[in-house]
Amino acid sequence: MIYVLTTLLVIGISLFIISFFMSNRFIDLEQELEQLSMSQIQNQYVLNNKIKVLEEELLSETMDINFHTKQEQSVKETGSEHKEPAIVAKVKSLHQQGYNPKEIEQQTGLAEDDVKIIIQQKSDNQLFA
Repeated sequence: MIYVLTTLLVIGISLFIISFFMSNRFIDLEQELEQLSMSQIQNQYVLNNKIKVLEEELLSETMDINFHTKQEQSVKETGSEHKEPAIVAKVKSLHQQGYNPKEIEQQTGLAEDDVKIIIQQKSDNQLFA
Protein backbone atom coordinates (compact mmCIF):
# COMPACT_ATOMS: atom_id res chain seq x y z
CA MET A 1 0.00 0.00 0.00
CA ILE A 2 2.85 2.34 0.82
CA TYR A 3 4.43 1.55 -2.54
CA VAL A 4 1.23 2.53 -4.34
CA LEU A 5 0.91 5.81 -2.40
CA THR A 6 4.57 6.63 -2.91
CA THR A 7 4.29 5.90 -6.63
CA LEU A 8 1.19 8.09 -6.94
CA LEU A 9 2.89 10.86 -5.00
CA VAL A 10 6.01 10.70 -7.20
CA ILE A 11 3.90 10.66 -10.38
CA GLY A 12 1.83 13.61 -9.09
CA ILE A 13 4.92 15.65 -8.21
CA SER A 14 6.60 14.85 -11.52
CA LEU A 15 3.45 15.84 -13.48
CA PHE A 16 3.24 19.05 -11.45
CA ILE A 17 6.87 19.91 -12.33
CA ILE A 18 6.39 19.02 -15.99
CA SER A 19 3.33 21.30 -16.18
CA PHE A 20 5.58 24.34 -15.61
CA PHE A 21 7.60 23.53 -18.73
CA MET A 22 4.64 22.92 -21.03
CA SER A 23 3.33 25.64 -23.31
CA ASN A 24 0.34 27.49 -21.95
CA ARG A 25 -2.45 27.48 -24.53
CA PHE A 26 -4.11 30.50 -22.99
CA ILE A 27 -1.02 32.64 -23.57
CA ASP A 28 -0.93 31.56 -27.23
CA LEU A 29 -4.63 32.28 -27.59
CA GLU A 30 -4.22 35.69 -25.96
CA GLN A 31 -1.35 36.58 -28.31
CA GLU A 32 -3.36 35.55 -31.36
CA LEU A 33 -6.33 37.61 -30.18
CA GLU A 34 -4.08 40.63 -29.58
CA GLN A 35 -2.54 40.26 -33.04
CA LEU A 36 -5.98 40.01 -34.64
CA SER A 37 -7.13 43.09 -32.75
CA MET A 38 -4.09 45.09 -33.87
CA SER A 39 -4.56 44.10 -37.51
CA GLN A 40 -8.23 45.09 -37.27
CA ILE A 41 -7.28 48.50 -35.87
CA GLN A 42 -4.70 48.99 -38.65
CA ASN A 43 -7.26 48.09 -41.31
CA GLN A 44 -9.75 50.51 -39.80
CA TYR A 45 -7.11 53.28 -39.78
CA VAL A 46 -6.29 52.67 -43.45
CA LEU A 47 -9.97 52.69 -44.40
CA ASN A 48 -10.58 55.92 -42.48
CA ASN A 49 -7.70 57.58 -44.32
CA LYS A 50 -9.05 56.40 -47.67
CA ILE A 51 -12.49 57.74 -46.78
CA LYS A 52 -10.99 61.13 -45.90
CA VAL A 53 -9.17 61.27 -49.24
CA LEU A 54 -12.35 60.38 -51.12
CA GLU A 55 -14.35 62.98 -49.20
CA GLU A 56 -11.74 65.63 -50.04
CA GLU A 57 -11.84 64.65 -53.70
CA LEU A 58 -15.62 64.81 -53.76
CA LEU A 59 -15.57 68.15 -51.99
CA SER A 60 -13.05 69.57 -54.46
CA GLU A 61 -15.12 68.24 -57.38
CA THR A 62 -18.19 69.91 -55.92
CA MET A 63 -16.24 73.15 -55.56
CA ASP A 64 -15.02 72.80 -59.17
CA ILE A 65 -18.58 72.21 -60.40
CA ASN A 66 -19.80 75.26 -58.51
CA PHE A 67 -16.90 77.30 -59.85
CA HIS A 68 -17.52 76.19 -63.44
CA THR A 69 -21.22 77.00 -63.10
CA LYS A 70 -20.37 80.49 -61.82
CA GLN A 71 -17.77 80.93 -64.56
CA GLU A 72 -20.29 79.95 -67.24
CA GLN A 73 -22.77 82.43 -65.84
CA SER A 74 -20.17 85.19 -65.86
CA VAL A 75 -19.23 84.31 -69.46
CA LYS A 76 -22.85 84.58 -70.46
CA GLU A 77 -23.13 87.93 -68.71
CA THR A 78 -19.93 89.44 -70.11
CA GLY A 79 -20.17 87.79 -73.48
CA SER A 80 -16.46 86.93 -73.57
CA GLU A 81 -14.66 83.91 -72.35
CA HIS A 82 -11.25 84.12 -70.73
CA LYS A 83 -9.70 80.76 -70.00
CA GLU A 84 -7.21 80.70 -67.19
CA PRO A 85 -5.54 77.73 -65.53
CA ALA A 86 -7.60 75.99 -62.88
CA ILE A 87 -4.99 76.63 -60.20
CA VAL A 88 -5.13 80.38 -60.87
CA ALA A 89 -8.90 80.31 -60.65
CA LYS A 90 -8.68 78.37 -57.41
CA VAL A 91 -6.22 80.89 -55.93
CA LYS A 92 -8.50 83.76 -56.90
CA SER A 93 -11.53 81.97 -55.52
CA LEU A 94 -9.81 81.24 -52.21
CA HIS A 95 -8.66 84.86 -51.98
CA GLN A 96 -12.22 86.05 -52.56
CA GLN A 97 -13.34 83.74 -49.75
CA GLY A 98 -10.97 85.54 -47.39
CA TYR A 99 -8.03 83.16 -47.17
CA ASN A 100 -4.61 84.70 -46.67
CA PRO A 101 -1.67 83.82 -48.99
CA LYS A 102 -0.14 81.40 -46.48
CA GLU A 103 -3.38 79.38 -46.23
CA ILE A 104 -3.78 79.44 -50.01
CA GLU A 105 -0.19 78.20 -50.33
CA GLN A 106 -0.98 75.25 -48.07
CA GLN A 107 -4.15 74.34 -49.94
CA THR A 108 -2.82 74.69 -53.49
CA GLY A 109 0.83 73.72 -53.08
CA LEU A 110 2.05 76.84 -54.85
CA ALA A 111 4.83 78.99 -53.46
CA GLU A 112 3.66 81.97 -51.42
CA ASP A 113 5.31 84.40 -53.87
CA ASP A 114 3.35 82.87 -56.76
CA VAL A 115 0.13 83.20 -54.77
CA LYS A 116 0.90 86.87 -54.07
CA ILE A 117 1.59 87.51 -57.77
CA ILE A 118 -1.73 85.95 -58.78
CA ILE A 119 -3.56 87.97 -56.14
CA GLN A 120 -1.78 91.15 -57.31
CA GLN A 121 -2.81 90.46 -60.92
CA LYS A 122 -6.38 89.94 -59.75
CA SER A 123 -6.41 93.22 -57.85
CA ASP A 124 -4.96 95.06 -60.89
CA ASN A 125 -7.57 93.35 -63.15
CA GLN A 126 -4.83 91.88 -65.28
CA LEU A 127 -5.46 88.77 -67.30
CA PHE A 128 -3.32 85.77 -66.52
CA ALA A 129 -0.86 85.21 -69.34
